[in-house]
Amino acid sequence: MALSADFFDGTEIHPIDVVETLAQAHDWPFERVADDQIAMAVEGQWRSYSLTLDWSEQDETLRLICTFEMDPPGERVGALYDLLNRINDQCWTGAFTWWPDQKLMVWRYGLVLSGGQIAGPEQIDRMLRAALNVSERFYPALQLATWGQESPEAALKVAIAEAYGRA
Repeated sequence: MALSADFFDGTEIHPIDVVETLAQAHDWPFERVADDQIAMAVEGQWRSYSLTLDWSEQDETLRLICTFEMDPPGERVGALYDLLNRINDQCWTGAFTWWPDQKLMVWRYGLVLSGGQIAGPEQIDRMLRAALNVSERFYPALQLATWGQESPEAALKVAIAEAYGRA
């Protein structure tokens, strides 16, 4: 059964309610921080990721941030920023940034739903999975550039390529 079958009853659905239902379906631990905010933890292959989604009624935007801890050596911060620029050039949606004060790598994405648009469960699920996939894809490159002393160009070559089609 499609995810939308669980939600469609003709009434407007709050985007955070959809996220909560998806977190339950994926068996991801979550906390409903407020009516307009939810936080969850997802175990990946490389890291544990924290995902937070906020709904802004005023901006009509569903904001997602996916974070993981990262504390690169000071002398490698320049290489990290160089690599982030290269990574972000390959990303069609969202972008990485590093928050040095919090020691967090952050993937950010905002879904604009202006004019009363509604995000369906498939769209929100894809948003969540995209954040996790891009974090998993580029994590090895981030580690190589910061701790492995690789150049940003060399580190980026190890990023797991996105697969298309079927084997």
